Amino acid sequence: MNILVVQESDWIQRNPHQQHHLMERLSLRGHKIRVIDYEIDWKTNKNEGIISKRQVFKGVHKIHDEANIDVIRPGLLKIPVLNYVSWTWTSWREINRQIKEFKPDVIVGFGLINTYIAARAAKKHNIPFVYYLIDVLYTLIPEKSLQFIGKQVKKGIIKNSDKVITINKKLSEFAVGLGADENNTIVIDAGIDLERFDPKIDGSAIRKEYGIKDDELLLFFMGWIYHFAGVKEVAEELGKGNHENMKLMVVGDGDAYHDLEDIKEKYILDRRLILTGKQPYRKIPEFIAAADVCILPAYPQEIIMQDIVPIKLYEYMAMSKPVIATQLPGIKAEFGDDNGISYVDFPENLLNKVIGLDVQENGKKACNFVRDNDWSSITDKFEETLGGVV
Repeated sequence: MNILVVQESDWIQRNPHQQHHLMERLSLRGHKIRVIDYEIDWKTNKNEGIISKRQVFKGVHKIHDEANIDVIRPGLLKIPVLNYVSWTWTSWREINRQIKEFKPDVIVGFGLINTYIAARAAKKHNIPFVYYLIDVLYTLIPEKSLQFIGKQVKKGIIKNSDKVITINKKLSEFAVGLGADENNTIVIDAGIDLERFDPKIDGSAIRKEYGIKDDELLLFFMGWIYHFAGVKEVAEELGKGNHENMKLMVVGDGDAYHDLEDIKEKYILDRRLILTGKQPYRKIPEFIAAADVCILPAYPQEIIMQDIVPIKLYEYMAMSKPVIATQLPGIKAEFGDDNGISYVDFPENLLNKVIGLDVQENGKKACNFVRDNDWSSITDKFEETLGGVV
């Protein structure tokens, strides 16, 4: 199949998500993949000028070296608000160009603006369109006044979709609430590369490199550090409280990274708050192996976190790591209780929850719960779904 993918995030710079895993594996199976993405970090990227020109990246891969995906990035005006207007026009032009040149058998959308354009264009050209929801994307629009419009756009996409796929049960309920046909909405869970995320991997070299002693308990967070991620609050509690045998390692970067640096300086956490910055994906399993407990302390009232289940949870659990998370509805619905995840009401309560936690027992439960979520079987289901709509 020729598969055209549209999304509103940076395919190349951002960490691998559901779409990266699926599309790279489909590429390995002989399908041709083209992605139209968005330079979401244009404000912080050090590119000169107010115009970001169209770019084409050939043979992109983030996970599998043999994968071969072409990424097309439409240009835009690097001026707030006008970036949306200009990118809407360039995306419309690019989508129609790819329909003419690439002749996709199916279009898969993960975004809002370009996904709405793609859904309409697919209907016009009689191309099957699949909408894959991995989060409630409009809640991430920085301009709050535009979030209502984003919600209406999402409804329009759902209306024009031949199939709606979500990553978990709560998102399926959300999609149906926005008008999706319940009989035409399916769940395809997040997957795990069980060969890559193997609980037998030794993390002792990482512990030695970052000065973590055998008798110290290492808490671990990875990914993009949003302000609402709760990591800042956990770091502050580490600085305020009497938790001398605990350390916190944060792998990744993001909006709140500099705040974490300030917290580290304020509370003199030089050896106890470890900020590694962004790390190569191939090294992530070794970092997880070094941890004792993994955390997801996002504030439960944050709208974007209500219905999602981040892939990193599955990766933590596959490596027999217990998880402590806040009471997020999507996670509770997906994993329930007594399956390796312990819950707290707020990020500030997390460190106290660690005390008395049976790390080994909860780690085993976590691993047992996700052992059937191998990427191969997930990709089989996704490939079969695309084949069905085609």
